[in-house]
This record gives sequence, structure tokens and C-alpha cells, in this order.
Amino acid sequence: MNLRSEMKKTLCILMAGGKGERLYPLTKARAKPSVRFGGIYRIVDFTLSNCLNSDIRRVYVLTQYRSVSLDRHIRLGWNIFNHELGEFIECIPPQQRNVDRWYRGTADSIYQNIHILQRERPERVLILSGDHVYKMNYNDMLAFHIEKNAQLTVAGVEVDRSEASAFGVIGSDDRFRIVDWEEKPKNPKPVPGNPDKAFVSMGVYIFNTDMLVKSVIADAKNSASSHDFGKDVVPSAITKSGVFVHSFKEANNEEGRYWRDIGTLDAYWQANMDLCKKDPPVNLYDPEWPIRTYQEQVPPAKTVSTDDSEGVLNGAALNSIISGGCIVSGATVRRSVLSLNVSVGPKSLVEDSVILENVKIGSRVKIKKAIIDQDVHVPDDFVIGHDPEADKARFTISNAGVVIVPRGMSL
Repeated sequence: MNLRSEMKKTLCILMAGGKGERLYPLTKARAKPSVRFGGIYRIVDFTLSNCLNSDIRRVYVLTQYRSVSLDRHIRLGWNIFNHELGEFIECIPPQQRNVDRWYRGTADSIYQNIHILQRERPERVLILSGDHVYKMNYNDMLAFHIEKNAQLTVAGVEVDRSEASAFGVIGSDDRFRIVDWEEKPKNPKPVPGNPDKAFVSMGVYIFNTDMLVKSVIADAKNSASSHDFGKDVVPSAITKSGVFVHSFKEANNEEGRYWRDIGTLDAYWQANMDLCKKDPPVNLYDPEWPIRTYQEQVPPAKTVSTDDSEGVLNGAALNSIISGGCIVSGATVRRSVLSLNVSVGPKSLVEDSVILENVKIGSRVKIKKAIIDQDVHVPDDFVIGHDPEADKARFTISNAGVVIVPRGMSL
């Protein structure tokens, strides 16, 4: 099998049009896939890097809400494909060609852009989400799809059963044929032999084009449908033959299974904290599977010492990610992610936090377990994350107690 040839027959459609309500207020002014992650990246960079590293070079990105920053990021950072060779990455906002409405769900977004499939006529369509963090070689899934002579293949991964209620839970037979599907069940079925894990959909699909077209047209005619792949299209499809699940394995890591849907504030915070571990579960430093992004022109990060009446104050960053343009001046940063152009003033302490770009933190500030969005100035002696009652009166607090300071907020 020539996978390179088969990939050329496969069109990729990346879903990036959701409102991102569970990630609010980080999504107040930007689409969820364009939210900063890991200091220098945008969330969408992980899926797009998977495409590039898998030699997928025909990508449509379906956008909708607050898409300006996402459009700009893709234009500046991902304009690398050669149109003369049939390669492209293009953002497609809602066209309303055959209906007069916004997208009602993931399946409806494909239905409203069915003219793309009619024009491109691919043999298969790879459907991806723009808000997941993982490293996956889609060639492995394509090879499985072809080997099984599948009409539809769904990527699946084991997650903690306590978290599985947020996903579609998959049951399959010994040939990997999907025989059962429960969308966001209250009591997810465990993996056989492992009561603490459940097998869930990653929201990654390979459809044969004829099946995809028939499925979304039928779904569009169903007035009772929510027009979502996970809730409607896939459960209907498993009653037919040729629907399989492909078990995810991490690219360049046979033992790795790291996949995170970071569509909630707590999941976003935790995924950033994962990167600060001594041995992070997702490797950003793998030269054989690079994560690409738009590199802004900023000076190097630095830590500096300052002097005051108490002596020398050393700037230090421990178990943290410090991006370009950051200055930690006589302060301490622990287990935190600092995005571009963040400054931390003398005697301040930042712990277990995610600080987005252009945040200025004054002197003697204490910040713990927080997400501070961009363009915030934290004045001297301010405290965040140490007094739950005071934080609740001023900020959004996540279910796990993470304090979120909105973009540009005046403190």
C-alpha cells in the first residue's frame, strides 16, 4: 500500500467553529482553537502539526465565531503549502449557500460545505477537531481504515472512567467493529478487565466520501437531530456495516497515549500544568515530530537579580515554561507557564498558574492556581488565588478552584 498516494486522495476538514462556551472567558474575544497554550503555541497548532507531520497537505478549516485571531494565526504561521502542487490550508467561514443560518452542529457544518466535496471529489475525508492536544500520525489510522475496508473509522482512546461522561463511549468486538455507542453517558461502561478506564471517541473520523455525503444529507433532513457527529451521525452509522474504531497511539512513542480535550477551564489549566512536569506526558521537544506555530519576533527570556534594603533578590523560574520576551526580575516562578512578553516584579511569587501574553505583574504580588489572560496589569501587592472569598467576588472560579482573570481586566 502506498500511503503517500492514499493521503493525496484524502481531504482534511478541521472543525474550528464552536463558541467555546466552556472555556469562557478565555473565548470572549477569540475562537477556542486560537487560545494560547504551552507558552508560545495556539491550541490548533497541535492538530495542524499532526497534519503536516502526517504529510496531509489539503486542509480546510471551518470557522465561525470570533475567528479573526484564528484566521490571522493561520495566515501568518501556516501559509507554507505550495498551491502549485495541489497543497493548501484555507479558512472557510459559513457560506450559507444552501441555507440561511449558522452551523447548527459539526455534521451541519459539513452539510453546508458539501459543495467542497463535490468540487474536490476525494475518496475519503479526515475530520478533525481544533481544540485537542495530542500527537498522532494519521497515516496509521488511514492504513487501518483501508485494511478493514471501512466506510467509517473513529479514533478511540482510553481515559479515566470518571472523565468519560464528557465523551462518546465506544464498545467494539474483537475485530474492532463498533457495536455500541453511548454519547456522554452518566455511567460510562468500563474497559473489559479495567474498571477504572473507559474507551472514548477522540472526535477524529475518516469517512469514505460517499458515506459522509449520504449521512449528512440524511441528518439535515432529520428535524429531531442535533446535527452532531457524536450524538447523531455516528450512532446511526453503527447499525450499518463497515464502521470501525482505531485505537490511538502517540506518534513516535509506542507507549504514549496522551490526548486531552481542553475545552474546559480545568482541562486547559491541567494540560498546561502537565507541561511543567519533569517528564511531561506530551513531548514538545521531539525533533521527529515538531509542533509548529507562528514565531513572533520577541527578545529572549531572562531572569535577573535586583537589590533592595534586604539584599540581593534572585529571579528564578523552577519547573516552568518561560516564553520569549519574559523578564523575571527578583521574583520566583514555580510550576507555571508564562507566554510571550510577561514581566514579574521583585518579591513576587507565581505558582501553579498560566499567564498569557503581555501581562505585567508588579512587586510583592502573590498568584497561585490562576489563569491570567493577556494584557492584564497586576498592581503591586495584589493577591490572587489565596483568598477564595475575595477571588469569588472579583473573578470567575472554575470547578476545581482555578481563578480566571479576563483579558485586559483593570485590577
